[in-house]
Amino acid sequence: MDMQTILPFLVFGAITAGVWALINAFSGKDNRVDERLDELRDPRKRKENEEANGKATGTGVSSAFKKAAPALSKAFQPKTDLEQSNLKVRLANAGFASANAVTFYLATKMAVTAVGFLLGGGYAVVIQGMNYGGLASVIIGAGLGMYLPELVLMVLIAQRKERIFLTLPDALDLMVVCVEAGLGLDAAIRRVAEELDETAPDLCQELAMCNLQQQMGRARREVLHDLGVRTGVDDVRALSAILIQAEKFGSSVGQALRVQSESMRVKRSQLAEEKAAKTAVKMIFPLVLFIFPGIFVVLVGPAAIMMMRNLLNT
Repeated sequence: MDMQTILPFLVFGAITAGVWALINAFSGKDNRVDERLDELRDPRKRKENEEANGKATGTGVSSAFKKAAPALSKAFQPKTDLEQSNLKVRLANAGFASANAVTFYLATKMAVTAVGFLLGGGYAVVIQGMNYGGLASVIIGAGLGMYLPELVLMVLIAQRKERIFLTLPDALDLMVVCVEAGLGLDAAIRRVAEELDETAPDLCQELAMCNLQQQMGRARREVLHDLGVRTGVDDVRALSAILIQAEKFGSSVGQALRVQSESMRVKRSQLAEEKAAKTAVKMIFPLVLFIFPGIFVVLVGPAAIMMMRNLLNT
């Protein structure tokens, strides 16, 4: 074998070894002396280290990823506070409202980008070779790896918004019953979160978060405003605005909830009618592609055979 044949495999091995070395460098354990010095500087880290050492539920790969997440996420950190807040809101809309959600998301994005780069590099080395086509394969692999987490996040956001939108009218009806039965708004929200936990887990999770924030002493206006921001659903934002106005002007909360529930039910029925009206148009393509050819063969096939026989006999 000549050098030209071996060179692609050497390049691929060098790239793989370099990425592996970077992962080991990020996930490697710190020196015990440095850890003790950090604990002396900040006593809170001692408790964090004890809790981390006491938890043995995570695997080696997950623990290494958790340690490497801050370093991996630095490459994709938002440049401004506005971008970072927008990313936090998008992650909250998808259901990831923890403090480390942004770090783990950016670390996952970096890891998937590295995997796409390796796959594109392997394809380029083995099949394309060291040419412009191989370079294009590397760029495409890295680009797909970079935008794949964005697509997954968009799908999760859309699915969660739809689930919250579909379960919100039932929650509002139960909340109206609770309010008209004599419960306060906080107790009604707590009751709804307990009763609909199995049928509407996403909405009940947000309502439970509202109860927890109010118990911690936050103002109800801020809690309701954050509820609309976290969910990202327009109807939840409208509900939050109505409850804030009802509290501000002293109007009836039960009446406001009833009006909002009726409007949401009308909107949901209109969306169902719209989907039903679109069904006829959507059925045209499978009818033309799959059903019509079979009907055409069954109806025209015998006549075509008879015509061919008559032509052959004449």
